[in-house]
Amino acid sequence: MKLKITYLFVLCIFTALSVQCQERGAAEMDEVRLAEARNLAFEGDYKSANAILTELVKPDSKDHSARSLLASTYSWSGEYDRAREEFNIITSSERKDRDVWIAAVKNELYAKNHATAVGLANKALIFLKDDPEVKRLKTIAEEGLARTEYGEMESYKNDSTTVPQKEVLDMLATKSPEGEPALNNSISLRNLAVVYDQRYDPMYYSSLSYKRQTPLGSIIPRINYSNRLGTYGVQYEVDFYPKISKRFYAYLNYGYSNASIYPKHRVGGDLYANLPAAFEFSAGGRYIDFETTKVSIITNSLGYYTGNYYFSLRSYITPGSDNLTSYSGNLLVRKYLKDAVNYIGLTVGMGYSPELQQLTYGGELLAETLLYVESQRLSLEYQFTGKKSPNIYTANIGATRQELIFDSGKFFYGISAGLTYEVKF
Repeated sequence: MKLKITYLFVLCIFTALSVQCQERGAAEMDEVRLAEARNLAFEGDYKSANAILTELVKPDSKDHSARSLLASTYSWSGEYDRAREEFNIITSSERKDRDVWIAAVKNELYAKNHATAVGLANKALIFLKDDPEVKRLKTIAEEGLARTEYGEMESYKNDSTTVPQKEVLDMLATKSPEGEPALNNSISLRNLAVVYDQRYDPMYYSSLSYKRQTPLGSIIPRINYSNRLGTYGVQYEVDFYPKISKRFYAYLNYGYSNASIYPKHRVGGDLYANLPAAFEFSAGGRYIDFETTKVSIITNSLGYYTGNYYFSLRSYITPGSDNLTSYSGNLLVRKYLKDAVNYIGLTVGMGYSPELQQLTYGGELLAETLLYVESQRLSLEYQFTGKKSPNIYTANIGATRQELIFDSGKFFYGISAGLTYEVKF
């Protein structure tokens, strides 16, 4: 019996040693292959290096040497999105790897994603404190952002009786591919339909706009058309985004209409300030002049860029008569994809907003009353460009829960869907 126990004990020791030798041999082989891939990458043979590295990188591997090199080879060969994915895997678990943070920020600079580079550098400085190289790269990204090389500012409106949702990207001019003239003009066609579960018939909205990039900023004349509550109307308006300085820019709007479903005059404006640490603040107001009612609205927003995400919280304050003041707000969360034009966005809104109750007969406005109704809103938006053209497509879908203006405390629901097509030239 003792002999059997001794035999089993010795067998276990030899088995363990054999497994250790195999693991050590495999680890040494991986080190050899990693060194080979590193040499290939530094010689510029990224394809051969990738072939080795993709075999070495395991999904659950905690050894980030091969993954970091793989991400760098993606970046050097212009595959910035794939590089970002690999860098994100490392930085999500290894917070103080200086070389990885620097390589990740450089990847965004190579891709001309200056806003993302600023956010990534700010995140790196949380863990690396006052690292001089990260701070240097952040300065380069901020200068690129200030030159406004990519992107545009857009203003979206859901309804003529509510305040517009102005969503700012970072830049005012559009850069064309290398060697081609800048695309300073665009024409956009937008269509939106809303259906309700009770009371109201479907409503339809359309707009046709022309955008021109000028040295002073973007100017956008627009024609809006709506068919609501059995009545149709047209509104004419213009947006202007003046560039004041590297830190400040503004939004100005004026609209006019003779139709009963639109306000007679509509005026709005915001002043935006780019703050340190990738924050952005705005303050402004709206003035809406209906046939018998006038509405003044105070609005402000706080935006923040982090990585390839953008967050914006905007509030609306509408002073009313008899000390009745309404409040509403929107939270925008946007994830940028390959650049500042391609993104996925989510908007959530709630609060009390001014709603105009109109009494018409035979197309003639008989009376109107301004009420403050409770509502909640949720919308999803996806904007993307064509594979071989700079034209932009925007699809959105939303849901609304709103209080009935004639029956306080009871609500109706609406579903909206829209599509925008923008041609650049």
